[in-house]
Amino acid sequence: MSFHEIVSAVLEFVREHEAWAPVIVFVLAFLESIVGLSLAVPSTPLFVGVGALIGASNIAFWPIFAGVALGGFLGDWVSFWLGFKLKDKVLDWKAVRERPQIIERSQAFVKKWGAAGVFIGRFISPIRSFVPFVAGMFQMSFWLFQFANATSAIVWAYILLAPGATFLRGYFG
Repeated sequence: MSFHEIVSAVLEFVREHEAWAPVIVFVLAFLESIVGLSLAVPSTPLFVGVGALIGASNIAFWPIFAGVALGGFLGDWVSFWLGFKLKDKVLDWKAVRERPQIIERSQAFVKKWGAAGVFIGRFISPIRSFVPFVAGMFQMSFWLFQFANATSAIVWAYILLAPGATFLRGYFG
């Protein structure tokens, strides 16, 4: 099954079972935010599609927005925790040894930008889930991380969903 077919199937399911939409987007945002899984679960196109679906129908915006934001927030929290607990052990993982530049780039990014890097990192696809992980590895302040995590999750969810929801609702509404 191609990526396009998967996106189409998920969007069709959301359209037919809109009561499940907040749960579906929560799970996708959570998985996409877990270190390493973001490469296997690229749900950003799905969120943009769900935003368009909201705009083209009567599906409620705020529950889906809450699902995306909360899933992204909790996924980054888990990635931060994994980095904090695993620290340098991850450098021995085969996948990291094969592509050490992911950790190196994420580390340089977090060192340079600090909490602002955590905020901005959510919007940079290749390092999205690695930034919170590295922030945990290098023991960024928990509360500073969580502030950047929460605010970026809210902005991220809104940016992904609102354009389609707003413009298409205005067009169809």
